[in-house]
Amino acid sequence: MNIYDLEDKYFLHEEFHGHSIFKNDFPDAYNELYKLLDSFELLKSEIITPGGRKSPIAQKFDDALYSIGWEEKQFRIEMNIDGSEVETPTHQIDYYKNRVGVELEWNNKDPFFDRDLNNFRLLHSIKALSVGVIVTRATELQEIFNELGKGSSYGASTTHINKLMPKIHGGGAGTCPLFIIGIKKSCYVEDV
Repeated sequence: MNIYDLEDKYFLHEEFHGHSIFKNDFPDAYNELYKLLDSFELLKSEIITPGGRKSPIAQKFDDALYSIGWEEKQFRIEMNIDGSEVETPTHQIDYYKNRVGVELEWNNKDPFFDRDLNNFRLLHSIKALSVGVIVTRATELQEIFNELGKGSSYGASTTHINKLMPKIHGGGAGTCPLFIIGIKKSCYVEDV
């Protein structure tokens, strides 16, 4: 299994050999994400469902990954600086398993990318994370949202590939290996 076989459905990008590390050092986790991505469909009914705490798209990822042992994970880091204890809590990672962190950013404000990348940088620097994965929308999906009358809900200042890549190229994750996945229009299915 190779996620790059799914390039027709996803925008794919790696930094610091993120894909290679993920695939070769964590094959079980890699294959689990591959299976989810291979079977994933972006349904019209999910897009037009009114928003709430969690979108049906995010719930689909939750159901698939939590059921096979991935967990939401927050690290509690304590440092001693000249005899003073300093706590540095991290942000929760959406899906964590065996030193792999996956964040799903479907429709949040784009500063969430800064938070995710900084969290990956910190966790990688203390050897708690080997690779960070971000799954988000390819910017091209905006055309579908506009056609469905949902364009304002998925605006330019929300999470999508064109907002993420400059943050990565600007060094937002430091040297943490990254693998980026953007859901493209070819995943879309008109089910209603």
